[in-house]
Amino acid sequence: MATEAFRGEFYQKVDSKARVSIPAAFRRILDAADPQTGDDARPRVYMVYGGKRRNFVECYSKEGADNLARQIEEMELGSPDRDRAERDLISRSVMVEIEPDGRIVLPVKVREKMGFLGGDLTGGGEAAFAGSTNRFKLYRREVYDAEMAEDDDDDGVDPLTRVGRAARAG
Repeated sequence: MATEAFRGEFYQKVDSKARVSIPAAFRRILDAADPQTGDDARPRVYMVYGGKRRNFVECYSKEGADNLARQIEEMELGSPDRDRAERDLISRSVMVEIEPDGRIVLPVKVREKMGFLGGDLTGGGEAAFAGSTNRFKLYRREVYDAEMAEDDDDDGVDPLTRVGRAARAG
């Protein structure tokens, strides 16, 4: 079953206890894509912090994380590409349950990846949630803003043209 796409950009405060609210629009998708059982079941978010070149944490619904795992399982067993994918996308990930108030506590490895180092959030911080179809990316706000400012040059090519080219090539 295909779920709704994660769309939009949202900014949320990270408090001194490393708690952040997941945007309501994203929570609805995470909840819909998580077949839960039991009265106290909570929707989950799967946070991938692997990949040395990445300056963000990639977040998936239960359904999205399962699809990613299936794609990795289809790769050749023992191949360097599969080993790296398993290491960076499976081993270096964590599942977090969403509290009833819509917040999560950012795990230590996630905080480190985002640049909230040393567990010291006394001054707080801000997270940027960026929709990316079947997943969303979680950045430290300053990193996201800098990346978006850098990436504003579209080389004169309309984004819809790029999508059309990809559709024709596929």
